[in-house]
Amino acid sequence: MPIDKNEKQRLQEKARQHRTDIVNVTEWAGGAHIGGAMSMADILTILYYKFLRIDPARPDWDERDRMILSKGHGGVGLAAVLGRRGYFDMALLRNFNKFKSPFGMHLDCRKVAGVDASTGSLGHGMSMAVGLALGARLQRKSWITYCIVGDGECNEGSIWEAAMSASHFKLTNLITIVDRNSLMIDGRTEDVMALEPFADKWRAFGFLVKEIDGHDFDELNDAISDAREKRQAPVVIIAKTVKGKGVDYMENEVKWHYGSMNSELAQQARRSIEKMHSA
Repeated sequence: MPIDKNEKQRLQEKARQHRTDIVNVTEWAGGAHIGGAMSMADILTILYYKFLRIDPARPDWDERDRMILSKGHGGVGLAAVLGRRGYFDMALLRNFNKFKSPFGMHLDCRKVAGVDASTGSLGHGMSMAVGLALGARLQRKSWITYCIVGDGECNEGSIWEAAMSASHFKLTNLITIVDRNSLMIDGRTEDVMALEPFADKWRAFGFLVKEIDGHDFDELNDAISDAREKRQAPVVIIAKTVKGKGVDYMENEVKWHYGSMNSELAQQARRSIEKMHSA
């Protein structure tokens, strides 16, 4: 079902706040994997404010949907949205990645409410998501598992082993979203280890493939809604995004895979986010 104008405006405002939170936490922490957090900000926004069946007051609710951030280095983005959704006090993020803080650069599910799996070793999250989807089927549960994968992470063979398993077991309760920002820590994905023809690879593994603009809420809404309804095969949504989206000096810059900001750069980033979301 299409989203109406009011809902889209609400999501856009949440995304603006989410990006600002990411900048703030990165400034407080002294550094974070901000580029990839910004590229998936709209994906996280629509998942946590529209699609995920969750209850922040009951983070361990058995019937909740599961969300696995396989690209675990983007934890600053996940922590920010979890805080805004009410899983914990946002003030706690002022100590992100500091001594005795529950928030490490890669979030620990034993310490941070709302995190369904500890990730960070690239390529592992999708295997966990496959296990969760299988578990739901065996228990005859209706919840859905979502898994956000980085495109650079798809250099890992374990991603494709998980994909092969998902297809073999016909895990139609698994929705995989690839944050396709085309950059990784060492450069452009196509220069480091080419992925293309990327969509064809997923099709060859038995997935239904949807290629969309990962910053367009209409396209995100339609793709996720359709994936929730289609039950013939597992679905992968290849969301084409921009690394550092929203901050003009970060966009499409590989050096912002991980970065730190002084107060001047952080303020410049906040102004850029306001400008983009008010356009």
